[in-house]
Amino acid sequence: MQTTHSGTWIFTGSCSSQLGTVDVVTRYMAESGNYINEIHSFDDRVQGMFFLRIEFTPPSADFSVAHFNDEFVERAAEFDMTWALSPAAKKERVAILVSKYDHCLNDLLFRVRTGQLNIDIPVIISNHPDLEPLAKWHNIPYYHLPITPDTKLEQEQQILGLLAEYRIDLTVLARYMQVLSPSMCQQLDGKAINIHHSLLPGFKGARPYHQAWEKGVKMVGATAHYVNNDLDEGPIITQGIQTVNHALYPEQLISKGQDIERITLFNAVRYHVEKRVFLSGKRTVVFDN
Repeated sequence: MQTTHSGTWIFTGSCSSQLGTVDVVTRYMAESGNYINEIHSFDDRVQGMFFLRIEFTPPSADFSVAHFNDEFVERAAEFDMTWALSPAAKKERVAILVSKYDHCLNDLLFRVRTGQLNIDIPVIISNHPDLEPLAKWHNIPYYHLPITPDTKLEQEQQILGLLAEYRIDLTVLARYMQVLSPSMCQQLDGKAINIHHSLLPGFKGARPYHQAWEKGVKMVGATAHYVNNDLDEGPIITQGIQTVNHALYPEQLISKGQDIERITLFNAVRYHVEKRVFLSGKRTVVFDN
């Protein structure tokens, strides 16, 4: 029997929409002495799915995941519910992919160092050598894997090899300026988060902020989403936005945009590792706090 230390645990569950879903979980929690600290639920009427997240504290230090599952399985069977248990203190292993921009990487490293983000970053991977000094300062292995159109698939296999070697739970594209192949997207489906600017209207191609300035843009923003084979169109986790005006020149727009990118990516990673994100079709259900 698997026994773990006491502390806060996270229960996540989903099933088809039906009466009594919350009751079957909370009743079991009460009967087994698990104190509920936080609870969120959502019924997606379009998908016909119900999602539930509960943070709870077990009654004693000999809390057993196996015992919980063995007792709860009969009750969950009536609802055809799938569920998972995770210790809130567990640190997921996160790989960071970067190119030359350092603002998102720097922010994530700072938040890990100051305890704002409960993850481990065992490896940083880049197609450029520029950010290796930053990785060395944090004593994190840095792999420079150059890429050309002819070596793209080989380079991606090297990345996947490193993700396996370092037992990575989540991959974060912190302004990694490469389009992933369909095969790579498929292998990272639901396990990789990307961040990109969200200018309204949209500006694609080179120097998007300069294009936005030329059009007199009044909003800058950022979107963090799961990676899939639709370029920059995966299920959205978080977004940020800020109004701007005519007084800002392109360099200032870039600075504003990068600030939003930092915060938006941080929140997306935090929500993911805290088990606050559920996929519902092509959309996400996000229980923020």
